[in-house]
Amino acid sequence: MKNYNLDSRFEDFAASVAMLFNKSPKSFAADYLAKQLIRSACSSALNFGEFEGAGSDKDRANKLRITLKELRESHRNFKIQVKAGLIKVDDVTTMQNENEELIKIVVTLIKKYN
Repeated sequence: MKNYNLDSRFEDFAASVAMLFNKSPKSFAADYLAKQLIRSACSSALNFGEFEGAGSDKDRANKLRITLKELRESHRNFKIQVKAGLIKVDDVTTMQNENEELIKIVVTLIKKYN
């Protein structure tokens, strides 16, 4: 694994999700879930950026909780799309692994502020 700072890892995760869906999906369900996955992945990166600029520990913990919520939503979305046959597991395994690693990192960071 490359040695990234966390900012870059979140940005790379969001970018990889956006690039996965650079072509419009062919069904209503695929389109809906693709757009939602892009929103949740990008939101996790944006909220992590907000965490870094937060003024208090309470604010930092809150931004991390939002980041975690969005990461978990992304994680569930990947699983639904794979189970529904909308995306192939081989196409998203690396992203799913990164998603899981980011969840673990954020959980650890939240513990620091609680």
